[in-house]
Amino acid sequence: MTTQIQVTHFTAALYLLLEETFDTVQGIYLDKGTSLFETLATISAAEASISVGGKCAPLAAQVKHITFYLDVLEKALLVGHFEQNDWGKIWRETGAVTAAEWDVLHMALRASYNRIKVLIAQGLEWTDEEQIGGAIATIVHTAYHLGEIRQALCILKEE
Repeated sequence: MTTQIQVTHFTAALYLLLEETFDTVQGIYLDKGTSLFETLATISAAEASISVGGKCAPLAAQVKHITFYLDVLEKALLVGHFEQNDWGKIWRETGAVTAAEWDVLHMALRASYNRIKVLIAQGLEWTDEEQIGGAIATIVHTAYHLGEIRQALCILKEE
């Protein structure tokens, strides 16, 4: 006997986890007020430009990386497969940002996130494990970077 998850159940759960991670904490796994957008709202361009510990990429690179990840997922969902990408480029090229550049990074992240939500709301069929895994990995990977950002903020606020 084959048991399948209904697409509507998967989509609803995915949407809820995306919202928890990026926008509005529902209490699934984050503490109130700690979603990505809530966290980023507390960070200045000067803070986003600091390389924490002198060895890590600045927080601006974290945001740019998450946006890139969302864009890769969007393209894969639209064309049906994941393509090769230069995942290290952002880490190599992103440095200090001005207030205007920081605002642009926020807007780009919000736009990418909104496009993913629209794709999901339009009723994707989720035809293979790669698509499903990519969507789940995007949430998990973003949560990882959210943790890095929040930890870096603790260090920055202590200095």
